[in-house]
Amino acid sequence: MVAVPDPKMIIKGKVHKFGDDINTDDIIAAKYLVSTDAQELGKHCMETISPDFSKKVSPGDIIVAGNNFGCGSSREHAPLAIKGCGVSAVIAKSFAAIFFRNAINIGLPFLESADVDKINDGDIIEIDLSTGVIKNTTQDKNYKTQAFPGFLQEIVGCGGLINWVKKSTKSQ
Repeated sequence: MVAVPDPKMIIKGKVHKFGDDINTDDIIAAKYLVSTDAQELGKHCMETISPDFSKKVSPGDIIVAGNNFGCGSSREHAPLAIKGCGVSAVIAKSFAAIFFRNAINIGLPFLESADVDKINDGDIIEIDLSTGVIKNTTQDKNYKTQAFPGFLQEIVGCGGLINWVKKSTKSQ
């Protein structure tokens, strides 16, 4: 089951922490690119740097990382693998531009925050996409990031760009 944010755009989950320069080969190794099935890709998410990662993730969990998350090749498989293993959002100091676009296309929310160093592996955090508030319930602290724009919240709420377009064209 792929975690989808609720209509209020609140995401809550346990943090899985990674460092800087997590590239698309780290997210999903090239040998698995024969599939586009999110759940199948999710079984192998992050396995080159954390072999049991997909077994530790519960639906709704959140990846927190450093700078340049999603660098490397432009494969859409990377955010698809993240979403397929149950991760509901990614927070990083910065993202590679191509990862940005691919994450939107498949409906994976992402946020940039300079405060990721204050968040620990295993913390429980709650993200309000509409306000940009990240609440660390483990540490009882709040961090502010840019609110996720309304149109991106719509795309995420629909499960990705293709579903959003289908819904938009039906309402015309």
